[in-house]
Amino acid sequence: MAVWALGINHTTAPLDLRGRFAFAMDSVEPHLVALRESLARNPEAAIVSTCNRTEIYCAGDEAALEQTLNWLAQSGGVSPHELRSHTYHLEGDQAARHAFRVASGLDSMVLGEPQILGQIKDAVRAADAAGALGTTLSQMFQRSFAVAKEVRTSTEIGAHSISMAAAAVRLSSQLFEDLAKVKVLFVGAGEMIELCATHFAAKNPQSIAIANRTLERGEKLAVRFGAEVMRLADLPERLHEFDAVISCTASSLPIIGLGAVERALKKRRHRPMFMVDLAVPRDIEPEVKALGDVYLYTVDDLASVVQTAQANRQAAVAQAEAIVDAGVQSFMHWIEQRNSVPLIQQLNSQAEQWRATELARARKLLARDGDVDAALEALAKGLTQKMLHGAMAELHAGDVTARERASTAIQRFFLRKER
Repeated sequence: MAVWALGINHTTAPLDLRGRFAFAMDSVEPHLVALRESLARNPEAAIVSTCNRTEIYCAGDEAALEQTLNWLAQSGGVSPHELRSHTYHLEGDQAARHAFRVASGLDSMVLGEPQILGQIKDAVRAADAAGALGTTLSQMFQRSFAVAKEVRTSTEIGAHSISMAAAAVRLSSQLFEDLAKVKVLFVGAGEMIELCATHFAAKNPQSIAIANRTLERGEKLAVRFGAEVMRLADLPERLHEFDAVISCTASSLPIIGLGAVERALKKRRHRPMFMVDLAVPRDIEPEVKALGDVYLYTVDDLASVVQTAQANRQAAVAQAEAIVDAGVQSFMHWIEQRNSVPLIQQLNSQAEQWRATELARARKLLARDGDVDAALEALAKGLTQKMLHGAMAELHAGDVTARERASTAIQRFFLRKER
């Protein structure tokens, strides 16, 4: 059984390219179906897609990295040649090690961040619901979850970490002297927005508003933070009211355009606006960044902020990597054992056939002569001859090398002392 992974992330591909390969987990099923149909023998498959990465994991009779790359390139509307320079591709233990490191937060923009583990679990559930998750990938991901749990409970990998949400608050504090006088707008109502709202609410801003496509979901967050809720459709007319805007939706196209921001700045008499776009693909048109009174940050822009606490955790990283290595070795041993299953099944089947044949012969002897000892002797002799026939044939082979190999195997299988 071959295991392979192919992906792009924040270290290999720019934001706009990553945006072309963002898969929404609630609609990933047809993509998994198309992926498996494009690969030989319909392998197991899972797609992990976050703001910082898109990764495909597969397991099948043999690795099909080139075909996987071709499918991913087609899904994003780029050529395989263009995509290849931005991807990483891994097989076997390296693919497993990567999955374990990602789940443990060792491959994240924010070292040790816990959100990625939940995102991988969502991806696994989606693959399972689509019927794309088989025994091998299921085992690999379940082991990755166990490794991630051990890393978080046994090391200090998550200590002092600065999340994207905390980084956004830190940057806003550099622009505004007093966050208690700031009006904050959150666009979207997903997990990342909830996290950001929690961090900003702790600073007691003047007001909080949540804009979402559906009011019901927005209202749930609004109640928690004492916030106003508004429709996404009302955003262009009200954008000028807010000093800070943090957006993270699943929209495939920008929802805050250059024109809307220009009109908002004019109404604000060019008082500065702080904007954070945590979405992939982008929620805010990139041209907004060129406006003089707007401070726009993307997920990639936040990288330098979240790195500041990294140095204190290098010792924990070494400890975490050791846990990952142990997990990978255990998984690969499981893979090797599974590769022996067909041979074990054949051996058991052959032994059962011999047993049935000799037992039937012994019963005939008993029925004919009634001599129990003779029947047992015949049964034992028949089984012994069948068991040793192949070994004896190899020992009498004409090829010297074959006889030497047979001799070594026979001593190991039949003549070793019981332990």
